[in-house]
Amino acid sequence: QVQLVESGGGLVQAEGSLALSCAASGSIFSIATMGWYRQAPGKQRELVATITSGGSTSYADNVKGRFTISDDNAKNTVNLQMNSLKPEDTAVYYCNAQGVTTRHLIPYNFNIWGQGTQVTVSS
Repeated sequence: QVQLVESGGGLVQAEGSLALSCAASGSIFSIATMGWYRQAPGKQRELVATITSGGSTSYADNVKGRFTISDDNAKNTVNLQMNSLKPEDTAVYYCNAQGVTTRHLIPYNFNIWGQGTQVTVSS
């Protein structure tokens, strides 16, 4: 079984910075992609940024130039550095991981979510 544990988040004033971290643990054979999504009240969950095991990154247009995603493959962690935060960045941020796990030596794909961490940006 694979689990994600998120840390970071909190309350910050506009133009401030926050960092999120997410660690995957369990029976992990490989991780293909890790990323961050967010969901604001009354809105659907949306992509923030993703990173592949090869280091390719993808960002939502509204965070480009402000947010930076990075990973540590050896530790199965993904980080999100958020700078120049805006009130509209306020949301619950969720970590996501996709890869392969094993159970009784049989490989299975997984696509799992963290529990979410609140980010609140005050104006």
